[in-house]
Amino acid sequence: MSEETLKKERDFHDQWAATIDIEEIHVSDYFEACTAPENRFILHHLGEVKGRTLLDVGCGAGENSVYFAQKGAQCVASDYSPGMVEVALKLAEKNGVSIKGHVGNAMAFDFPDNSFDIVYVANLLHHLPDPKLALQELYRVVKPEGKVCFWEPLKHNPIINVYRQMATEVRTEDEHPLDMNIIPFVESLFEQTQWDTFWIATLWIFLRFYLIERVNPNEERYWKKIILEKDRLEPEYRRLEQMDRWLKQIPVMKRMAWNLAVVATK
Repeated sequence: MSEETLKKERDFHDQWAATIDIEEIHVSDYFEACTAPENRFILHHLGEVKGRTLLDVGCGAGENSVYFAQKGAQCVASDYSPGMVEVALKLAEKNGVSIKGHVGNAMAFDFPDNSFDIVYVANLLHHLPDPKLALQELYRVVKPEGKVCFWEPLKHNPIINVYRQMATEVRTEDEHPLDMNIIPFVESLFEQTQWDTFWIATLWIFLRFYLIERVNPNEERYWKKIILEKDRLEPEYRRLEQMDRWLKQIPVMKRMAWNLAVVATK
């Protein structure tokens, strides 16, 4: 089953890679936009990356590798999809930075132990048959006192689960958003773990896309749209984000968020 799942994920992402126009990718937006709270959290806790070795796992179109390379990191862009690795290398060339490409399985890397100062993962673990096995592998390849950073969707919120049921053509059937119980597992591996969740009241923006703006979730990926239209969305997003800060003071509400972000130190 694992091999079959991985093949379907690779084929899906290879097909997606063939449709990507790198001219439309504004790298800094994925880390600095108001609607990218997960990466803003990671940057806050990550610290200096200049001169450090960084493995970008599940690199996708390469936005992450290119961003960190622009900040001076020595980046390896890794993905199970050869098509995505090729796109990442083209995006790096377009932006005038150098990265290395790598095709590999995040649950069984061919890197030696303690290879990287930083391991960064965005929206990958929920695609894998065994996220915990992947986390153990990330722990293995990061150096002592190095950091593993990841952000992933959670499974608990009913609104985002309705969206998942509708957006069947832009996601794979084998995706399994994470449970909050992943946090104790991470804490059992690493010396220090910092985490937060994002998008509770702010999910109103998704509802507005569908109910008011009539955006078909199978024609536009909402999670891409929030980045592309950050300037238009910012006033509303900022108001809703303030509501999220209040909501997250109620412990049970953190699990109702769309995404989880973690920075863990070995």
